[in-house]
Amino acid sequence: MKNQLMRVGTVYLPVSDPGTSAIWYQEKLGAVTNYSDDEKVILDLADQSFFLVKAEQDQSANFVDHRGNERFSLTFEVDGEAVLQDLHYRLKGLGVQTGEIEDRGHAGRNFVFSDPDGNLFDVWSELSPAYKERWGG
Repeated sequence: MKNQLMRVGTVYLPVSDPGTSAIWYQEKLGAVTNYSDDEKVILDLADQSFFLVKAEQDQSANFVDHRGNERFSLTFEVDGEAVLQDLHYRLKGLGVQTGEIEDRGHAGRNFVFSDPDGNLFDVWSELSPAYKERWGG
């Protein structure tokens, strides 16, 4: 059973309007649209497929932890703190709702941002060792 699951291939995100959301992901995060219809848009972003799926109002991929804090379910990795700071600055400049850069007591730094539908995403300044080994990051 070891190593049967090789990677995450697709992430599904609930959005109110897939077409409008796709434009936001393209303009703010550099995503590329691969497919689009009235119910979904498929994007390439961070070496993954993201399906932006038309959902009921006030849906998001977030969850509330045991302390009552709304949490993200996905962390993007960047290669170093300088890249993290540059991305943070750029997203804020583009009007993206962006939290402050944090020290969470582990290697690297993080910040959280959200899309227009309130889906939260984390960004971490450390590439995982497996990614670096495989792709030379």
